[in-house]
Amino acid sequence: MSINEEQKPIQEVLSFPILQSDRIRLAVHDAGAFRNDCTELGKQVDGLSQLLRSTVRFATSTSTLYENPVRRIFTEVGKTLQRALTLVKKCKRRRRIMLCLGRASKADFRKTQSLLDASIADLRWLLGILDRDSGIALSLPPIASTDPILSFVWSFIAALYYGELSDRTEAASELSSLALDNDRNKKIIAEEGGVVPLLNLLKESSSPDAQMAAAKALLNLADDQDAVRLIGKEVGIPVIVQVFGKSPMRVQILVAKLISRMVEHDPVSQEDFGRENVIRPLVMLLSFETFVDDVDERGHSLGIHSIVKMNKEMEKNLENLKHGHGSSLSKETERNTENSKNGRRLSWSWSFCSDGSGGRGGNYRKERENEDPEMKLKLKVACAEALWMLARGSVLNSMRITETRGLLCLAKLIEKNQGELQMNCLMAIMEITTAAEVSADLRRAAFRTNSPAAKAVVDQLLRVIKEFDSPSPQIPAIKSIGSLARTFPARETRVIGPLVERLSHANLNVATEAAISLGKFACPENFLHVQHSKTIIEFNGVPPLMRLLRAGEGPQLHALILLCYLAMHAGNTEDLEQARVLIALEEANRMEVSQNHELRELLPKAIYHLNLYQAGVPPHRQPYVPEVPFEHVGKPNGLH
Repeated sequence: MSINEEQKPIQEVLSFPILQSDRIRLAVHDAGAFRNDCTELGKQVDGLSQLLRSTVRFATSTSTLYENPVRRIFTEVGKTLQRALTLVKKCKRRRRIMLCLGRASKADFRKTQSLLDASIADLRWLLGILDRDSGIALSLPPIASTDPILSFVWSFIAALYYGELSDRTEAASELSSLALDNDRNKKIIAEEGGVVPLLNLLKESSSPDAQMAAAKALLNLADDQDAVRLIGKEVGIPVIVQVFGKSPMRVQILVAKLISRMVEHDPVSQEDFGRENVIRPLVMLLSFETFVDDVDERGHSLGIHSIVKMNKEMEKNLENLKHGHGSSLSKETERNTENSKNGRRLSWSWSFCSDGSGGRGGNYRKERENEDPEMKLKLKVACAEALWMLARGSVLNSMRITETRGLLCLAKLIEKNQGELQMNCLMAIMEITTAAEVSADLRRAAFRTNSPAAKAVVDQLLRVIKEFDSPSPQIPAIKSIGSLARTFPARETRVIGPLVERLSHANLNVATEAAISLGKFACPENFLHVQHSKTIIEFNGVPPLMRLLRAGEGPQLHALILLCYLAMHAGNTEDLEQARVLIALEEANRMEVSQNHELRELLPKAIYHLNLYQAGVPPHRQPYVPEVPFEHVGKPNGLH
């Protein structure tokens, strides 16, 4: 169907074939040649006209019309009727007009009659899927003979509009299966208007089975940006958030997966979900039964009024952040942090959700408590993945997570769980810390050194780095520590030791990530780069770095960068001379081992600094000239 046809008002689409059938009836009476054939054709058109009028009566009587098959079939019927009208006009009594228009033939009538029969079958089928009470048996319509999937999609979507609840649930399941088959089916379902009725079914709170069927179908559709944008265009994101907050656990699992998939494929939906406050119920569900044993310093759980007050402050902080009031946000966050000092942690209460802005999980509290542990675990895995996707590349969403006590919850789950849940929590923290690396406001708000949540996160990250052997959890933990490098004071040497140990890891990816993270401690952008560089050397970090130089281009690049930082900021240590770092750097500079722009600038500087400090080596061996006044040369402070 052309774009012009799609843009026509539905009233025009419905009326055109009926007008054509009336014109054909008049033309039949005026026929001279092939009168019998014209009469038979007129009878077919009369039957077709009755079906057209029945369909129009249904279309005008229903509050919501599923337009896609109506437009397509009525347009094709109109084309057939136009052909029939042209044929009948050729048979007019006046011979002169016949000669001008060209003669008709028996073959023309047979072809036109065949097309009219197909149009009648199409209309019968259309009336059958729209009016479920018509009693018309459904079969494959001629219009979809070359593409049966189209008729299946039309009939299932129509069932979503006009069927009983059980029929709608079954239709959603069928669409879900079709979407799983191939990408073309997904595209047809989306183009033929399947998203809107699926969202309407998702809101069917009286039937969890219906909600699950709709969520599965939407989940299978939302695997590319266009499909996700279509869901967002149909105001699907507020619906999804609302359903997620007030549904039973088995529905929430699927909706959380839907949120993850939509956010993964579309950054616009990522921000839209954040604005719709989906993070709050996600954290609430993650924290369910997580802080049961956590009480305040007086031995009593925090009251509901305290929780509500704290969350109101959180919402105010988010508004400040949206309008750029960073200082106000930091002050509010400091006050919130004070509330959780000395072991005072939030004892989450499901009755808190009754305000409607997060979730209304109180209606299902008993059901949640009685669910089997496997179901609870699946929900937490899905929620953790959703938080991971929401935080990925988004400073604002990362701030929202930290403002809802999400950091403390994630740290607790890493401590108490293993497998997929632990991994998703680690990935969420990695994304939050990555955002903190580029946002000073987020660093100050969430990762202050005296913050219990930040301390809990760092403790768990270090535990994973030190105690785990698998690269999968170690790599995000190492990346997270590196992203937080600017938040650690010089005395916090406990975070550097484990990273130095990982430089010798058998897995090169782990060793490389350790070198990258340590580079963030020693780089000039870090205010404490001198102290951190000395600490790395004290923890015997130079020998494993020298070994990494022989481990391939990737590890070699990051090992060289870190060695350059150490040479520039702690070049007067004997460890560098004993490890022959100067020779290695000179060789790398001479061989031009990398096209990396940063390394090309660092190597001459590092070599110059080592030449200054190592005895017996003339400083003029390299052409590099320091960018400091001559009188400061030789004074370490002047070189920084």
